[in-house]
Amino acid sequence: MPEGDSVRRLSDRLQPLTGRIVEHSDFRVPRLATASLTGTTVRRVWPHGKHLLWLCDDMVLHTHLRMEGTWRIHAVGTRWSLPAHTARVVIRVSGGVELVGHNLGLVELFPQAEVSRRTGHLGPDPLAGDWLITGRWLPTGRDEAVRRVGADPHRSIGEALLDQRLLAGVGNEYRAEVCFLAGVHPAEPVGAVDAAAIVDLAARALLANLDSPVRTFTGDHRPGNTCFVFGRAGRPCRRCGARIETGRLGGADSVADPAAAQERLIWWCPVCQPGDVR
Repeated sequence: MPEGDSVRRLSDRLQPLTGRIVEHSDFRVPRLATASLTGTTVRRVWPHGKHLLWLCDDMVLHTHLRMEGTWRIHAVGTRWSLPAHTARVVIRVSGGVELVGHNLGLVELFPQAEVSRRTGHLGPDPLAGDWLITGRWLPTGRDEAVRRVGADPHRSIGEALLDQRLLAGVGNEYRAEVCFLAGVHPAEPVGAVDAAAIVDLAARALLANLDSPVRTFTGDHRPGNTCFVFGRAGRPCRRCGARIETGRLGGADSVADPAAAQERLIWWCPVCQPGDVR
């Protein structure tokens, strides 16, 4: 599923678009039916957590993949790899390149001056350049994320990890695997765990998977062997052999990202992730 590493890789793939002219744009969402970027120049493409942003002259195209979204790149005139009825945005740029955003969960277009207002609620991104290095007198992204995650000691660490206002880019798969690797139950209160260590672990996991052809937490890239607990309810723990358990945590009001709010399933090993979570 699309999480911070997926969007960062997508952004990296789109970097060659910088400087190209938009020759055609087609927004297939009702509120943008008459909008157009045709004639603008792509100035920048960048990610923030699960969000992808394009700067086209003074306008910003903001998209979120949610659960099923994807961008596909084609040569102009070739057949699309996914059905046309799933297309939400079509962008054709100079050089004969066509980009199609399918099943996008969010599509927005707004002036560059509104970027802070539209995305300022998002927490630090572990894959951003300011995660460990920043300007004088300013906290690093890492320090700010640790502060935000630790601000509510009574909230569960699982809910905090999914809250994009605290830490941008972590989704349900990362939540499950990071909690396992940290040896904590997702429902444990933030105040009962080492929040800084868990934030650092999430950042390392995102970074480690950035250049991996297949996302893995076990070090094994074979299908079915990449995760310790995520999606493995009822199967034996790879470490101790106990049966992986599953349940639900949080609700629609517990996180800022609607996609994350819908992902309330959690998985854990009752032996490797002990905790008083009754």
